[in-house]
Amino acid sequence: MIRSMTGFGEASRHINGVHYAVELRSLNNKYFKASIRLPERLQVFEAELESALRRRISRGSVTLTASFADTSASAALEINHKALDRYIDQLKHSSAVDKGEVAIDLAALLALPGVLQQPAGDEDQLHEARAVLLELVSTACDHLISMRLREGSLLMEELHDHRDLIADRLGKIKDQAPRVIAEYENRLKQRMQEMIREAQLKVEPVELIREIATYAEKTDIAEEVSRLGGHIEQFSDLLAEPEEKPVGRTMDFLAQEMLREANTIASKSPDSLISRMIVEVKGTIDRIKEQVQNVE
Repeated sequence: MIRSMTGFGEASRHINGVHYAVELRSLNNKYFKASIRLPERLQVFEAELESALRRRISRGSVTLTASFADTSASAALEINHKALDRYIDQLKHSSAVDKGEVAIDLAALLALPGVLQQPAGDEDQLHEARAVLLELVSTACDHLISMRLREGSLLMEELHDHRDLIADRLGKIKDQAPRVIAEYENRLKQRMQEMIREAQLKVEPVELIREIATYAEKTDIAEEVSRLGGHIEQFSDLLAEPEEKPVGRTMDFLAQEMLREANTIASKSPDSLISRMIVEVKGTIDRIKEQVQNVE
């Protein structure tokens, strides 16, 4: 089962007066790339959250956005009274304050370094936040992967149709190829017979055979048809893969190889019918190349 690389997932939870939320978005990328957006207090978990994403997602640009809102009493910062008293004591010795030229602003005092600090139980809250975030990331990944699978099933239907068209045209090309040599042989015999009648020349059969053999070698597409058929079979195996493992890069490589064989067939075969069918095959391969860019 193939998976798309575009998807969305989210999860949230309210616990002990704190609301946590995680949102995941993923887009196409040749490799895995994570962008983690966390509130300042939660940035300590960035590396761990990225590792959690890597364990679930193999390819794509993934953006994780986490937020939390603490509505409990523990959200209030604690005042470091010793630090505040120290600042006030220093201000009392200032001549400007002593003369009444400058008033002490309490809000400004609270903004001074070290006056406000996290409560003593902040470590416990961080430990709780870590467990909740990892749980939410796992749930959001479930939702994102589910969406990727739904989009992947739609992609797979289209890729099956493209594969079937290429296989059909390739079968017709394979049937047509021997006729090309036979038709050339008939045309060559007719031209030589006309030349013989007009110029009263004699052509040895061996010369005719040599000419036909040279033409057959130059226009032989059997090897390219066989290789293209092998690529189509491997592509079919990837589409039928029951496990949810990344196959996008392999499909992209196969599409390039299929296009290479199709181009060689087009350059070697002079037959108009084969040319028309190979143009159709090349156009279908181009569509495959575009679509597999979104396969994980």
